[in-house]
Amino acid sequence: MPTTPRYVFVYGTLRRGEQNDITRMQPAPEFVGLAHVPGVLYHLGRYPGLVLGGPARVLGEVYAITPALERQLDQIEDVWPQASGEYAKREILVHLLDAGDASGAHPARLHCLVYEIHPS
Repeated sequence: MPTTPRYVFVYGTLRRGEQNDITRMQPAPEFVGLAHVPGVLYHLGRYPGLVLGGPARVLGEVYAITPALERQLDQIEDVWPQASGEYAKREILVHLLDAGDASGAHPARLHCLVYEIHPS
């Protein structure tokens, strides 16, 4: 029985070509498209942090991921096995920048995991 895919919105070091490029991880994620979320991106030195909400938009990439890859992302963002408190894992609705996949496999809006920096 097929499982419903999980999606993740990445905006910083997990983006393609960056330090923690998600496309180099295994099992390989499926690129879905570019998207934006309401929020503010803060540059914290070695990496950025996203605070959700407000009128501004943050651009990122959306990927379909497996549970095994989700666990790796949780470790990178320090939310598993024990949360450090720096990031919180959220599930939000993101808006893909194109009209979605012509096959209907990926709609224009998706519920995605996102790792939000603690506002303080």
